[in-house]
Amino acid sequence: MFVMIAIAVWACALVIWWICSNAFRHSDLDKLKSRLIGTSKTKTAKSASGGRGSLIHTEEKNVLLATKFLRRFQLQSKLQEMIEQAGMKWSTHRLVNTCLLAVVAAWAIAWVLLPDPVRRFSYLPALFAGVLPLLYVIRKRRARMRRFEELFPDSLEFVSRSMRAGHAFSVSLEMIHREFQEPLAGEFRRTFEEHNLGLPLDVALQKLAKRVPSLDVHFFVSAVLLQKRTGGNLAEILDKLAYVIRERFKLRGRIRAISAHGRMTGIALSSIPIGVAVLMFYTNPDYVRFFFLDDVGNIMLGGAVFLQITGYLIMKKITSIEV
Repeated sequence: MFVMIAIAVWACALVIWWICSNAFRHSDLDKLKSRLIGTSKTKTAKSASGGRGSLIHTEEKNVLLATKFLRRFQLQSKLQEMIEQAGMKWSTHRLVNTCLLAVVAAWAIAWVLLPDPVRRFSYLPALFAGVLPLLYVIRKRRARMRRFEELFPDSLEFVSRSMRAGHAFSVSLEMIHREFQEPLAGEFRRTFEEHNLGLPLDVALQKLAKRVPSLDVHFFVSAVLLQKRTGGNLAEILDKLAYVIRERFKLRGRIRAISAHGRMTGIALSSIPIGVAVLMFYTNPDYVRFFFLDDVGNIMLGGAVFLQITGYLIMKKITSIEV
């Protein structure tokens, strides 16, 4: 009983914190500093009498044990980069707290709803629910990057035409913000603002390539930097690069159409054991109870789940062809 009360209090505290974190927003100054330096750090200077400046995290006051764990294993920077690529305003500790809240809520619901024989396995749905916020961020990131790649060839041709019309390359980057949609418009606007506020063009483009981990963007940045050092017709280079990117999209679409049968087969084969297990649980629960109550059944169930996941990953690897 005490454990349930402690878990309920912890869950309520996490819910209140999550609501409060949504209610308060960063000031315009913090947003401007974050955009200039590319991180969530702000620099505070001491008085003129002495002392050295220090970089203080804006989230340092509310750092939890999980966030310290991420920093120790150098995972916080990767999570922050993934959140930024997904175009979300979340922070790393907010993502961690959301995962913890999902774990606690799913464990409590499973503990109440599941029957006594299988109640000790409530941690399985809790672990699955804890991964859901991370999967949501990954899905948002993937969709945003896919949308960026779809608009990228048109933006290259737009820059090429604007340069032929007499505009400078940096001005062409700024014009993309008014002519195209997100996320491409926001990324190029950020690149232009960084360059306009004093950052060298090559550094601003390299930061763009780091924010958008796409092979096409790396080609674009390499072509611009190479043309800047050696000279040449940049407009013609961008036109040819846009043509190559479109051809890669066509080839990728053909490969996905050819491998669609293999992907559907992998999903069907992976779903059949799960469906059979659910049906057996409702039609013959005494037969399924062996896998949860007996030690040998637990080993067999763990081995079956492990082999099923391994087989799905192998089939996914076979049907995934990078272009």
